[in-house]
Amino acid sequence: MTAAVKGPASYFPSIEKKYGRPIADWKDLIRTSPLTKHMELVGWLKTEHGLGHGHANALVAHTLAESSGK
Repeated sequence: MTAAVKGPASYFPSIEKKYGRPIADWKDLIRTSPLTKHMELVGWLKTEHGLGHGHANALVAHTLAESSGK
């Protein structure tokens, strides 16, 4: 039996389905953005790429946590 995915990654299947891009693409966009603050990145994903707040927040939180080694 596999454990249920928790936290920000639990949004990933619905993000891929709704926006038609793999999570790796979104993470690359976040990592290459000149923005560095969490809420700046969330706002950018919402305004420039049309993501909803929850989806943008999940992507940013997960990507920044990976980058910081958490």
